[in-house]
Amino acid sequence: MSAVAVIGAGPAGLMAAERLAEAGCTVTVYDRMPSVGRKLLMAGRGGLNLTHSEALEAFLPRYGAATTPLTPLIEAFPPTALIAWADGLGQETFVGSSGRVFPKSLKASPLLRAWLARLRTLGVEIRPRHDWTGWDAEGRLRFNTPDGAVTAAPDATILALGGASWPRLGSNGAWAPVLAKAGVAVSALRPANGGFDVAWSDIVRERFAGEPLKGVAVTFGRVRLRGEAMVTRHGLEGGAIYALSAALRDAIEKEGSARLWFDLRPDMTEGQLTTRIAQTPANQSLANRLRKALHLTPLETNLLREAHGKDLPSDPAALATAIKGAPLTLTGLRPIARAISTAGGVAFAAVDARLMLTARPGVFVAGEMLDWEAPTGGYLLQASFATGVAAARGVLSRLSGAAKA
Repeated sequence: MSAVAVIGAGPAGLMAAERLAEAGCTVTVYDRMPSVGRKLLMAGRGGLNLTHSEALEAFLPRYGAATTPLTPLIEAFPPTALIAWADGLGQETFVGSSGRVFPKSLKASPLLRAWLARLRTLGVEIRPRHDWTGWDAEGRLRFNTPDGAVTAAPDATILALGGASWPRLGSNGAWAPVLAKAGVAVSALRPANGGFDVAWSDIVRERFAGEPLKGVAVTFGRVRLRGEAMVTRHGLEGGAIYALSAALRDAIEKEGSARLWFDLRPDMTEGQLTTRIAQTPANQSLANRLRKALHLTPLETNLLREAHGKDLPSDPAALATAIKGAPLTLTGLRPIARAISTAGGVAFAAVDARLMLTARPGVFVAGEMLDWEAPTGGYLLQASFATGVAAARGVLSRLSGAAKA
């Protein structure tokens, strides 16, 4: 019976462990934290968006530059398979109004408990507080533990150590220099689905931090989308921002800033806005006119001033134009530790079709360690689960070949 080590007890690692144990392998899961699945539990605070219900032809392009290498892996374990897996754990799912898929409990803890119970039944051993530091001179896995350094020599290894976001939950990116030293091509880890800095005025920073901009449209370059943004003391976060985060990040890294345009009333034309504004008494304050005519909130009115200056135009047509196009300059990225996910990681050119490192035969990679990114909406967890399945399949293929030899 082959022994396999899985390092990292997040979605990718636990899924790989399950598949390997079902195939008859002796599986040990190592994690540096005292308990497993901490980032999964954090995701559960938002309802645990497992995947998305859209057709694969729309789903797969969400992975951008990584669409080609991820396509066969997700096709082999698509959203329907993930939903069936959750159902098998007694966690029924439902499709939300946006097409996102959630467990009916809207929590991660029931799913994780059921999953860990299944893994125990399969004989999977989980060893917490084992911080992987690389290999020793004999090629054995090396771990730091509260009781000192220990080693392990499995027949195969899967690395599923995550990226570098939310390091207090376990994924700190410390593996990157270890693999780079071993000759593995690793792209720099960068924040994905994170916030951006805006040089707010004191009034916005002090009065409106934590308030949402709902039902707005945002445009960057040729991409326009509807969604919600959140004002923070530092700048902007939220679903609409995350959906554009890769392009915004790349622009800021290249140009030093990025201009993001807001349409505060995307369901109305400039003509409709002009008419409504013109119908309000001109002797009232501008804020009152906007509130009465268009139901603009104090935050939205102040965002217009951030974009166009303190003295907004009084002419209805000019004001309508300002509402339909309010530019904000993003000056920087929030730290990677606060991002939802990570871009960069192990290059797909550094692994074979089975996700095995060509520089380290017998070692496979899964999850966010690989160089891919995606917007929120279920795409992150789907790819993590799918690559865990693929890595497990790769291990079984290699072990089967070794047995035949």
